[in-house]
Amino acid sequence: MTAFLAVLGPGLLAGLSDDDPAGITTYSILGAEYGYRLLWVIPLSTLLLICFHVLAVRIGAGSGKGFVGVVRHRWGHGWGHAAAAGLLLANFGTICAEYAGVAAAGSLIGIPAWASAPVVGLLLCFMVVLGSFHRIERVLLVISATLAVYLIDGILAGPDWAAVARHSVVPAAPQDRAGWIAIAATLGTTLAPWGLAFLQSYAVDKKIDVASLRWETVDVVSGSILTGVIGLSIAIACAATLHPAGIHIETAADVALALKPLAGKLATLFFGMGLLGASLLAAAIVPLATAYSLAEGFGEPASLDLDSKHFRYFYAAFAGLTLAAVLVVSWPGVPLIPLIYFSQVVNAVLLPLHVVALQVLAGDRSVVGAAMPGKWLLGMGWAGVAVTVVCVAGLLFQG
Repeated sequence: MTAFLAVLGPGLLAGLSDDDPAGITTYSILGAEYGYRLLWVIPLSTLLLICFHVLAVRIGAGSGKGFVGVVRHRWGHGWGHAAAAGLLLANFGTICAEYAGVAAAGSLIGIPAWASAPVVGLLLCFMVVLGSFHRIERVLLVISATLAVYLIDGILAGPDWAAVARHSVVPAAPQDRAGWIAIAATLGTTLAPWGLAFLQSYAVDKKIDVASLRWETVDVVSGSILTGVIGLSIAIACAATLHPAGIHIETAADVALALKPLAGKLATLFFGMGLLGASLLAAAIVPLATAYSLAEGFGEPASLDLDSKHFRYFYAAFAGLTLAAVLVVSWPGVPLIPLIYFSQVVNAVLLPLHVVALQVLAGDRSVVGAAMPGKWLLGMGWAGVAVTVVCVAGLLFQG
């Protein structure tokens, strides 16, 4: 147990950060629009998440480098710069979405966006630049615990548990094009490229090595399963309440407001608390993932334990991304939705490239050394790549 506690964190944080405002919105739409019918997509996405997260942490442990660092080392500086640039393009809109989630959660209790987003951004910058790795990790783990309130929401909604059990394991095909898009979006929000990149870089920063892979795998699997359970709870709550009432939603904040007359004040309160916790967690982790990638792409040190008394590219990237996102969210009239949509399109393009690169790197003994995964895991990964490519292609061509 002591060995497990020593490596606890990377898998849990990487998994739960996938339940960000964009993810919560996607799961909510899945339940509100299609009821229990498409719940099976979330367990499927969770299985793929476990597979790719295990591969990512093995590459990190075996190579001692984050994802962009390994790409730079294996295929050259040009590819490292390209990988960093791609993640920057994809991640910035997502960072804006996280701060939009902070603003939306604040608006539920009357706090305007121009106040909530800057305060949170400033606090997170101070935490990352001035805090040590272990102190920052403790804060993030405490924030991640707030996502447990979604489990309560799923129960308060009073769902048909027999239907939940059946549709969670028995696939049902969508009846229209929008349903296929919802499936692809659910897969994409669970397997976000920034989450995969963050896990590998963060595991390296925590100094996870081959000797600790056994317990780190437990951490990764636990975090992925929790992610799926929370996503399922959100979809169940909306399937049991919003779907029968014919209520359509566009954002996670819409769900919180719509639940009040259908499931009571407590459901609204818990959903709002979960949205705030998810927004805070992701508002820290997505800029961190991007800062890791940018620093690795240019061969600069990337760690939460760097000396903050002197200029560090890693800290500057985090602070710069945070400031830019806060300005976008707080500034009236900025076209936030098109920016976020563009970032999701870039994410959709990057996801197949990212998971293919993971597979190639994980199967290269010169990269992973003693952390080489077994044939069954690599085989499962290639099957996951095929599913990912088909779903993302459907999202791009049908959307």
